[in-house]
Amino acid sequence: MIHQVEKPIERSPLRRKIGREFYIAKRFLKWHFSGTKFSKIDHNIKFPNSWMEHKSTLLRKLKDVDMYLQYNKITNLKLAIAKIDGVVIRPGETFSIWRMVGRPTKRKGYKTGMMIHNGKVATGIGGGLCQLGNLIYWMALHTPLTIKERWRHSFDVFPDVNRTIPFACGATLAYNYIDLQLENNTDITFKLNLWLDDEYLHGALSGDKASDFQYEIIETDHRFEVQWWGGYTRHNRILKRITNLKTGEVTEELVAENNAIMMYNPMLNE
Repeated sequence: MIHQVEKPIERSPLRRKIGREFYIAKRFLKWHFSGTKFSKIDHNIKFPNSWMEHKSTLLRKLKDVDMYLQYNKITNLKLAIAKIDGVVIRPGETFSIWRMVGRPTKRKGYKTGMMIHNGKVATGIGGGLCQLGNLIYWMALHTPLTIKERWRHSFDVFPDVNRTIPFACGATLAYNYIDLQLENNTDITFKLNLWLDDEYLHGALSGDKASDFQYEIIETDHRFEVQWWGGYTRHNRILKRITNLKTGEVTEELVAENNAIMMYNPMLNE
């Protein structure tokens, strides 16, 4: 059975700007009046128990994307992770990328980077920070942290190139109302560390207790479909498989069902 996906509606630039500022203001009010206890950085705490480590390539050659945008992205990532590295997520607390990073502006040193708008490559100050959201989300999936807020990529913009994780296991970001938030509903305190080297963006999650479980993220029902309006769409389901290391019991949880509009023809030869 074909999963119908509606063709996206193109809004006017004025409509997009007014709408964006409205939702930014609405999120500010929520930050200050919701009563949520947000996580803070503490460089003095170090935990011996490693929960998850991951890295992603900084420079990727993408079709019709100038490499200078990739280099600018590295600058943007350096500025953003300086506001996050060392954050401690205690029981009952919530981690929010945008509440910690703040608005990326030229005055703060952010550069023009690549963004995606309605499935097309665009540019904007602070572009490229979705790589940070992707990495943190992927690590969080391998822990008992609750994904309080996460937004899926609505488009599949580029063909798979050296993909190491299942399709649509990322988290898109747009200041400040399209956020990634992790809520700690456990009795474990977690710490997130982030750093860059010449090739990769690195992340590591550690905790004050060792894990009694093994987490595996798997993809099922992957397929391409042709929509009534002529475009292609890509679909899959992401599951979290949890193995109790003491009892051997295995359970599975549905993480997400993804339905993305493809911006390339999947039937073309490589």
